Amino acid sequence: MHGIVYRSTGSWYLVKSTEDIFYSCRIKGKFRIQGIKSTNPIAVGDRVTFTLFDEGDETKGTINHIEPRDNYIVRRSVNLSKQTHIIAANIDQAFLLITLNNPPTFHAFIDRFLVTASAYQIPVVLLFNKSDTYTKEELREVEEMIDIYESVDYPCHLISCKNEKDVTQIAKLMQGKSSMFSGHSGVGKSTLLNAISPSLQLRTSEISEQHKQGQHTTTYAEMFDLDNNARIIDTPGIKGFGVVDIQAEELGNYFREFYSAKSNCKFHNCLHIDEPNCAVKEGVSNGTIAPSRYESYVQLLDEDNTYRK
Repeated sequence: MHGIVYRSTGSWYLVKSTEDIFYSCRIKGKFRIQGIKSTNPIAVGDRVTFTLFDEGDETKGTINHIEPRDNYIVRRSVNLSKQTHIIAANIDQAFLLITLNNPPTFHAFIDRFLVTASAYQIPVVLLFNKSDTYTKEELREVEEMIDIYESVDYPCHLISCKNEKDVTQIAKLMQGKSSMFSGHSGVGKSTLLNAISPSLQLRTSEISEQHKQGQHTTTYAEMFDLDNNARIIDTPGIKGFGVVDIQAEELGNYFREFYSAKSNCKFHNCLHIDEPNCAVKEGVSNGTIAPSRYESYVQLLDEDNTYRK
C-alpha cells in the first residue's frame, strides 16, 4: 500500500493511505536513507509504501520503503550535534511567522531559516504577525524589516490572526499545496492555523511575560488536511536552526544579494570577510546590502567549525 506520513512520534508513524484511511505504522529493523545522516529515518510528509498486519483488534502497518524526496528541511539534533533531525519532507512552501517583540524574532533567526530553506529548495513566505498589537513606532520597525526581505524578493505579508481578510489571504496561498508553518514558540502559528481551519483545534498558549517567549504547545511535527485541498505541517517552536552541510565558500550563495554581487569581487572564492575589493562589503557600505543580512552571514560563517577553512 502507498501512503503519506502525517505524524512521527518516535517509533510509530501515522500514515494516510491512498484510500484516505489512517494507520499506525512502524518500521522494521534499521532504516537508512542514502546520503542523509539523521536521527529520524522517516519524517512527516514522506511518501511511503507499507504492508498491513493485525495486532489484536487493530490493523496496523509496517513501513518498508520511502519514495525519493522532492526536498526536506532539517535542524541539528538536540542530542547529537553531529547529526541532523529531519523536520518535514516534500514541502511545497514554508511559512515563517515573525513577531517583533512578543516574542522577539531576530534577523539572524530569519536569515538562518532562509538559508536552510534555500539550501533544500523550499520556497519561503514571511508572515509578520500580530500587526494589531504594535504601536506606530513598532509598525515602522516591522515595515523596515519587510523592506529588507522584499528587496531580495521574498514574499512578505503583514498580518493579524484576528483579521479575517488576512486569514483568507493566507488560506488562498495554501490552496492545493503542502505548507510548513514554523517560527518561535508564541508567534501565533497555532492561532493562525485555527483561524484558517477552526476544526483543527490546535493548542495555543500565552507568552511568558518574564522571558517574552512562548510555551511549547507543539511537541512534534504533524500534518493536517484542510478543506481547500491543502495540507499543513505544524512544527515545534524552533529556538535555532542549525545550518548543516554547507561549506564556507558556498554559504554566500544562499544570500541572494551576495550571489548577485559576488561576480564583482576581486577574488572568485571571496568569503566577503577580509578580502580586498569585495563587492559584498562595498554593498554594505553603500547601502545596497542590509547590514543585518551581512551580520547574519558573518555569524553563520563563524559559529561552527563547519564553515571555517
